[in-house]
Amino acid sequence: MALIASLKMVLAPPHRAGRPFIAAGAALALAGLIVALLGRGAWLFWVGLGFTLFCLYFFRDPERVVPARGNLAVAPADGHVCSIVMAPPPAELMMGPDPVWRVATFLSVLDVHVNRIPAAGTVTRIAYHEGSFVSANLDKASDENERNAVALLLPDGRAMAVVQIAGLIARRILCDLREGDIVARGARFGIIRFGSRTDLYLPPGVVPLVEIGQTMVGGETVIADLGQVPA
Repeated sequence: MALIASLKMVLAPPHRAGRPFIAAGAALALAGLIVALLGRGAWLFWVGLGFTLFCLYFFRDPERVVPARGNLAVAPADGHVCSIVMAPPPAELMMGPDPVWRVATFLSVLDVHVNRIPAAGTVTRIAYHEGSFVSANLDKASDENERNAVALLLPDGRAMAVVQIAGLIARRILCDLREGDIVARGARFGIIRFGSRTDLYLPPGVVPLVEIGQTMVGGETVIADLGQVPA
């Protein structure tokens, strides 16, 4: 069963954002094949094939099983937890200056890069912030790097936020949401290309249930219990 699950992960259909890259790689491989048949070497074919296979793997978009129990916040991305600190939400979201728990997930180029909604609610604000491209596993990446921040209003009136952050080699953040959208927990909402980080700001008083270094599965791993009563 574990082998089947691993194969489903690797062979999952690609996200639509990867289609232009996959098509370009396939075209390069085809051109290389033609050149090879003409006796001028096969290196171009192998470069094109390698790039195509990498893009198929990088942009894979597997299905996920969202926990059935309500009042749970799930991981907005695959990867590993690189930071758990108290910090105020991004100023551009206008959620106030009070610090809340922030759980940061670092995505390497080998992780699934499709982002998912951490909890059901309504999108109240989306704010893009230009910035630099320092390594996404550093704490300062939350403040200095290019990012796209999304504020969510939960059904009980509390707020939380999820932030897509570009990394050292990431140069493109895609977000499919619009302000006013009603979203479901675990639903896809965007992707960050080629290495990145995703920060989750929990509602006030809610404590994370994960540890630094823990592996996250976007849409499945429980990060916090939103039914927790603030102290």
